[in-house]
Amino acid sequence: MSGRRSAVLALMLGLAPLTVARSDPPAIAQAEISYLLGFVQDCGCEFYRNGRWYNSKNAQAHLRYKYERLAASDKINTAEDFIEKAATQSSLSGRPYAVRCGSGEVMSSNQWLRDTLARYRIHGADDARRAPRPDA
Repeated sequence: MSGRRSAVLALMLGLAPLTVARSDPPAIAQAEISYLLGFVQDCGCEFYRNGRWYNSKNAQAHLRYKYERLAASDKINTAEDFIEKAATQSSLSGRPYAVRCGSGEVMSSNQWLRDTLARYRIHGADDARRAPRPDA
């Protein structure tokens, strides 16, 4: 039976369609999340996850993977959703993520990314990378 026929049959029988359309996060959220992921990759900071420190490229790959899985499940609508649901703590252990940049102090990834997002929203992509950072 074709997909269209099964959907019509399901509607006629009062059943919910078997396929659910997935919607991508709004364009502004996608742009902000893309910026944050690029920033993580290029920052050169270290990321603490589940008892180990990882370089920025590994951290970005991990966060991108989590983001893609959450977005595919319609759980990401804003950059704040990304930070809270993908970049704050381990979904396996529940342990918080942390960031260390150079000789700066260790801070929560949640706060670090929220500060980065705020700079991006104020200064734009190019200027946000050059703006003073609280972790520098």
